[in-house]
Amino acid sequence: MGTTSRLVSALLGLFRSAPAPARPASTRAPAGRPTAAPSGAQTVEIDPPRRLTLSYAPQRDNAPDGGEIVWTWVPYEERDGRGKDRPVLVIGRADATRSYAVRLTSKPHDGDRQYLALGTGEWDPQRRPSWVDVEQLYLVPDAAMRREAAALDRARFDTVASALRARYGWTRG
Repeated sequence: MGTTSRLVSALLGLFRSAPAPARPASTRAPAGRPTAAPSGAQTVEIDPPRRLTLSYAPQRDNAPDGGEIVWTWVPYEERDGRGKDRPVLVIGRADATRSYAVRLTSKPHDGDRQYLALGTGEWDPQRRPSWVDVEQLYLVPDAAMRREAAALDRARFDTVASALRARYGWTRG
């Protein structure tokens, strides 16, 4: 075996024995195959708490803040362990490590009382109109939030906050 062949064999051996790189939370499964929640990123749908202080305080600091739209893994409504990576609007803090959020969708929901039209924004690279689902509330660990996508402007956040207060009976904090 020549020097070049031994070198190629040695390099290939290194690649074969190297552990596979960890799959980041933002990696998506092939089309048609739902993803499972990444380890440590257990976003869960919750029943609304009796009291919740909605907050608007977006800051570009790589931490979830009220009024920011972030991407995270969100379980499907069937609650069968499947879900997908999607944008959510952070509406307030639950505690030091978790936030409350509502999910966004680009699927049209004109006239559906469960959804509130948001329009377009930086959170969707294709600039499609979005709707926020005011009927489903999520508890999202900070570690599960993949990236900040955009800050929703104050007027649109206030519209969402008003709809949530009306829906759940929350008072201004």
